Amino acid sequence: MSEKKLTILGIGGHVGDVELTAGGVMASHSLKGDRIVTLALTAGERGVPAGRDMQEYREQKVQEGKAFAEMLGGESIVFEIPDGELQDNDEMRFRVCDVIREVKPDVIITHFKNSMHKDHMTTHRIVNDARFYAALPTFEREKPAHFAAKLYYAENWEDAVDYKPYIYVDFNQEAFDLWVKAVSTHWFVTGSKSFPYLEYYKHLMRVRGIEARKEYAQTFMVPAETMRVLKSELV
Repeated sequence: MSEKKLTILGIGGHVGDVELTAGGVMASHSLKGDRIVTLALTAGERGVPAGRDMQEYREQKVQEGKAFAEMLGGESIVFEIPDGELQDNDEMRFRVCDVIREVKPDVIITHFKNSMHKDHMTTHRIVNDARFYAALPTFEREKPAHFAAKLYYAENWEDAVDYKPYIYVDFNQEAFDLWVKAVSTHWFVTGSKSFPYLEYYKHLMRVRGIEARKEYAQTFMVPAETMRVLKSELV
């Protein structure tokens, strides 16, 4: 019997967040035949290049998210909420709940709790509650309840306060190369003058790989209540 294929749902505050912070791992899983879905709660259009129209850049960001996902054989969803205006309320929690029930992920990846960016922190809180709502049949929605068994918080230079790597997930050169090719479809990753995104995350993947005694890796935090290692003896 063949091994069960996983569905991985990466949820970011903006197009490009999970593609950078968890993209190597998602690329690795895509090469194994797993299903990859990305959800951006906003497009991230307020990072528009100087002299460009913000609405046109939003449309570009949506296409960049789609291009990344399709190169991993996956799907991209982008909400129409304006960048910087993500609301921390139950309406948003149920919208994300509905996506979780539709996609039926085994794994959800999102932002760590602390960030220099309000949309990242808001996304963290929304996703935690949306996962809970999605799992309870007593919240009656269009789709039946679904429990995503694993929840991970990705390593992001903007979400660094109190972040401590807990889980290391390694991947090989093929996955790394696929990630570089896919994430380079995002203008801000290769064209931003404010931060060298591609260079930073390429080096971070190698550093985390060295720490794990592997080629490349990305790290994740988990909910505090799941931070336990079970053993039957001290070996």
